Amino acid sequence: MELISVSPTATAPSENFTGTVYVNPIYQGTGESRMIVSLVRFTPGAHTNWHWHAVGQTLHCTDGLGLVVSRDGTVVHLRPGDTVYTPPGEQHWHGASFTNMMSHLAMLEETADGASTTWLEPVSDEEYAAAHRA
Repeated sequence: MELISVSPTATAPSENFTGTVYVNPIYQGTGESRMIVSLVRFTPGAHTNWHWHAVGQTLHCTDGLGLVVSRDGTVVHLRPGDTVYTPPGEQHWHGASFTNMMSHLAMLEETADGASTTWLEPVSDEEYAAAHRA
């Protein structure tokens, strides 16, 4: 057994996020484990760029109101307790609603060669607004 101390809160990089987003890394796998877990807090209106994950991603909403949107137009409105899985290669974005913060646990794995997330272009204001209407 190993106790992992709380890590400092970091601001998410502006090249991959719109708005203010805070990240607390929880776990980074070692040895056989390739699991990565982070608590991510989005301020109102904040969201990720379009991106995809080599081994998929699981998001578990812990607080607030948010969205997960896939490139095919599917929109999931997140509330506390909701869990969304995006399969490997599915292009998507996620973040807070216009009016509320949203926090989620982001859980994903790296491949054996260390690949995990491929970042793409920012979500346009029109795409972000349209997701709220869906």
